[in-house]
Amino acid sequence: MGSSAPMVLIHAIAVAWLWLSISAVTRASHVMHAVTKTSTTVEQRYRTAYHFQPPKNWMNDPNAPLFYKGFYHLFYQYNPYGAVWGNIVWGHVVSKDLINWQSLDPAIVPSEWYDIKGCWSGSATLLPGDKPVILYTGWANSSQQLQSMVVPKDASDPLLKEWVKVPQNPLLVPKFGINGSSFRDPTTGWLGLDGKWRIVVGNKRKRRGVALLYRSKDFVHWVQAKHPLHSSKFTGMWECPDFYPVPLSGNKGLDTSAIGHSLKHVLKVSLDDYKYEYYTVGTYLRDRDQYVPDNTSSDDEKGLRYDYGKFYASKTFFDQNKQRRILWGWINESDSVSDDQSKGWSGVQAIPRTIWLDHATRSWLLQWPVSEVEALRRKKTLKQNIDLNSGSVVEIAGINAAQADVEVSFDLPRLEIAEFEDEVGVNATAQQLCSRVGSAARTVVGPFGLLVLASKDLNERTAVFFQIVRYRKELKLLLCSDQSRSSLQSDVDKTTYGTFVNNVGSFEEKSISLRVLVDHSIVESFGEGGKACITARAYPTLALGKDAHLYAFNNGTSTVTASKLTAWEMASSNNSTLS
Repeated sequence: MGSSAPMVLIHAIAVAWLWLSISAVTRASHVMHAVTKTSTTVEQRYRTAYHFQPPKNWMNDPNAPLFYKGFYHLFYQYNPYGAVWGNIVWGHVVSKDLINWQSLDPAIVPSEWYDIKGCWSGSATLLPGDKPVILYTGWANSSQQLQSMVVPKDASDPLLKEWVKVPQNPLLVPKFGINGSSFRDPTTGWLGLDGKWRIVVGNKRKRRGVALLYRSKDFVHWVQAKHPLHSSKFTGMWECPDFYPVPLSGNKGLDTSAIGHSLKHVLKVSLDDYKYEYYTVGTYLRDRDQYVPDNTSSDDEKGLRYDYGKFYASKTFFDQNKQRRILWGWINESDSVSDDQSKGWSGVQAIPRTIWLDHATRSWLLQWPVSEVEALRRKKTLKQNIDLNSGSVVEIAGINAAQADVEVSFDLPRLEIAEFEDEVGVNATAQQLCSRVGSAARTVVGPFGLLVLASKDLNERTAVFFQIVRYRKELKLLLCSDQSRSSLQSDVDKTTYGTFVNNVGSFEEKSISLRVLVDHSIVESFGEGGKACITARAYPTLALGKDAHLYAFNNGTSTVTASKLTAWEMASSNNSTLS
């Protein structure tokens, strides 16, 4: 404690120096160039009602989310010229509630040699005194990836409408031995005990994924550490790394610089080779600046995932407004590029989720849609004690099932492991088991769950279901999202997704829960209070708008009771453009 005062003083001087240099820049002529927008015809059939997406064109990674002076800010990778990837700028929207968004002009656009081929992903950091800065990756005219910084032109503007590039850019360049074509996506900064800032940049060495570590006294001049924060062999390029603390108890969030004994750290990486993400929970050794994962999960592509469906390039931030950590993720399309061009848009952001450590195990994370989305609930249907006998399909009517929020609790019968058949695929993954089983199979318990975006004749349906299987001499609970019958179209991806639900304990007379957010072409599913999450896309041709139906079903031989099922019709969010 005795050294904290000098450290704080040194840090305050460094930040003051940085902001003085920034002030000089904001008075100079370095404001971003305007981006000319082109007209595009937009097809509404599969557009969402309450998930965020820009009015048209391509969107991918969520970038630099933060809360500032009463507004939530979300930036995102955006092509202002079309519905395919390219010409990447930073789109920018603001919100009071994370649900209703107002669009601003692009925040960062290519304008200098170090980012002229595209302004790629990055993160925001709030420096002491509530000073926001953004680090981002620029694709240089040499095809190298370089890290640069922008700051607000007017930090008193709560909308942060204009950003300027600092004259010291680029701040980080790949040194000899670093693959300059795989050097991107700087993280939010955190402060060490020595008063220096730290960030991580994603990289790879051959097939080893690497989180390169950098330190700085002033957030401008960075020095690469001799060793990475962490790395893992055979995982390929680590995109969009995210590193943050989580408390051992409760569901509150922590500032990224938080220290103490009652917390763990999470390292998440997006695997460019696999196009999905994984995370580990572990310990940050501050004296060595190294992250050591716990041995409770794999530190490779078989590791824990936020979401076992279409969810990529995710980014969290600490919401100091409500003391929580919020997770954003990009939901890409499952149709063809030509389809995207025809409909005039591509890419949606998932509903933001609160994320916290499971305090019972301290081994994995729990997620739940932010409470603000519940403000969109309108007309409600409530059903109780629905006995779902073998082969039952019960319609849940009274709402617009194309945009809905559904919560259901299922009571299971008393189970004995001897009732179940021989072990299923002891070397199979959960996704393989879900694909093999399918919603139409019949076993002792399950499949049972919900049919969403279903046509009246059930020729189209997306099935979100549970199933209990005997797996490696244990009874395990599967959560599956089966898109195999989601559309009569033949040229869309209908992959079935699945995962085991962690730590469900005994199945004796147990109740398990499911929540599903349905939004025209998106199905977000949360099993057992957020222990397992799956996001899927569906492109029905029959189950559109008012012709979409919702059913509870059970194909297992044992009766399952839906003790309580509540379905809300969801209002559309209010998205607009600020002049």
